[in-house]
Amino acid sequence: MTAPHARLKVAVVGAGYWGPNLARNFAASTEWQLTAICDMDLARAHRVADPLGPVAAVASLKTLLDTDVDAIAIATPARTHHAIAMEALGAGKHVLVEKPLADSIGRAREMVDAASMSSLVLMTDHTYCYTPAVAKIRELIAEGRLGDLLFVDSTRINLGLVQPDVDVFWDLAPHDLSILDFILPGGLHPDSVSAFGGDPLGTGRSCLGHLMMPLPNSVMAHVQVNWLSPTKIRQLVVGGSERTLVWDDLNPQQRLSIYDRGVNLGRESPAGSRQRAVEQVSYRLGDTWSPALPEREALADMVAEFAGAIRGHRPARTDGHAGLRVLSVLEAASRSLRHAGLAEQPEDMRLVEGLL
Repeated sequence: MTAPHARLKVAVVGAGYWGPNLARNFAASTEWQLTAICDMDLARAHRVADPLGPVAAVASLKTLLDTDVDAIAIATPARTHHAIAMEALGAGKHVLVEKPLADSIGRAREMVDAASMSSLVLMTDHTYCYTPAVAKIRELIAEGRLGDLLFVDSTRINLGLVQPDVDVFWDLAPHDLSILDFILPGGLHPDSVSAFGGDPLGTGRSCLGHLMMPLPNSVMAHVQVNWLSPTKIRQLVVGGSERTLVWDDLNPQQRLSIYDRGVNLGRESPAGSRQRAVEQVSYRLGDTWSPALPEREALADMVAEFAGAIRGHRPARTDGHAGLRVLSVLEAASRSLRHAGLAEQPEDMRLVEGLL
């Protein structure tokens, strides 16, 4: 049992692309003591561990779990998340998992259930949900500053690595879906999911694609992802009846812009009439403003939230259920792709969470 004010002990499993970022932020945190880097390639584990001070490099997960570490952070391929997390939860360790939570919703649900049964924290590393910009977007929507939501349009394109085991939807879209889940009141619960993908390189998987998701209250969400674009764009547009918000993640001078611009529709129809309403279109051209945002690394806030959830015996801000909601959309997208874009209903996670 960790003393109330002692640093929590954590180990990072996986020393590939994302593991070093997690390790660096755990090592810099006042909440955590980074004790080990675990990777089957011991030399790679050493390359991450050695510059961070007295941090062990180990090749065996079992050896790691036999120590007094409080938590592990998993940064390995998605297909391995379930097995590693279940072993760690069985050993009484809290678990942080890189996105996506697992490679299927069934395996992810087993992880959520195991953590709940053992009163352990299972957290999904939905990194963008810890950026100041996304926190501000959530706040503006919750306060009604945009009015009624009308549409959400998210673009994530770049000349990226074609992954050997997943398509572009499973690689890039979890970022956008986790953001939508975080900023939308009540989370991400689309009525249906339609996915359209392209494979111009002949890789056997989609390298570019679009997701269309009708949301409750006639809101339409669209996500575009692409591994093949020579230009990099990370942009989110949230349209409301009063204002429209644009987040440009690659513009540090003005990440958020709020536009008091839009379309007004004046409808006139006799009471009780079945005649089509007469629509009078006018355009509103008002001011644009940009809220001031602090500049800090999202992963620093994420690892602090992991510690806060453990110490507070509470779910993390992006808990296992958030991971399940994202996976429900990804699996529906995969089904839609197999059926040439046919709309598919995602599993309703509100039933799982007892909200309906």
